Amino acid sequence: MSIKINVPDHILYEDSSIIVINKPCSLMVEPDRNGHPNLLQQVQKYERSLHPKSKEVYIQHVHRLDRPVSGIVLFARKKSVLKNLSEQFATRQVKKYYQALTETSPTTKEGKLENYLWKDKKNKQAVIVDPSHTDAEKVLLDYIITPFKNNFQLWNIRLHTGKYHQIRAQLAASGCSILGDALYGSKFEYAPNSIALHASTLHFKHPQTGDAIEIKANPLWLI
Repeated sequence: MSIKINVPDHILYEDSSIIVINKPCSLMVEPDRNGHPNLLQQVQKYERSLHPKSKEVYIQHVHRLDRPVSGIVLFARKKSVLKNLSEQFATRQVKKYYQALTETSPTTKEGKLENYLWKDKKNKQAVIVDPSHTDAEKVLLDYIITPFKNNFQLWNIRLHTGKYHQIRAQLAASGCSILGDALYGSKFEYAPNSIALHASTLHFKHPQTGDAIEIKANPLWLI
């Protein structure tokens, strides 16, 4: 089951244009056909509570995180703001950083992973494939790995492309499944509907002022 949150407890930043939420693991960002609790509807309810006399209140997420992933989710409070931020994401002006825990690590502790990814819609999984594969998309991330407690490995990741399950699939393909990510080979029990992957930092330009904005949120294992 997805979960419900007290939205104000998870707000990282807000102004008249945007609101930034630190999403916990196991909460879906948008509605599904089963009607489970989701972040969008909960933020919409919060927004309506701020403007009880308004007939129409606009709020929309600009990007998504997988249900088992925690971290930063950016919302727009105006359609013009959504357009501006969506263009920033589409043109890769936004810088996205993640942190992850794995049981193992590659020999090279700092470098990049460059692969070709195919979305297997039937099995709802990303597959690393040969570049010649039909519908394959190039994916790229940079990483630095440091030792962590309990012999785990802490990955600090700069995501350059942001495709479906990209980090999960690329780390698994390198022999380093994320803790709790059974879909990609992890044998470690982390938490229900949760994996040790967190969207930790987001850099973007404010859609109205043009100022550089940096939002940070530590994962639970670093708090």
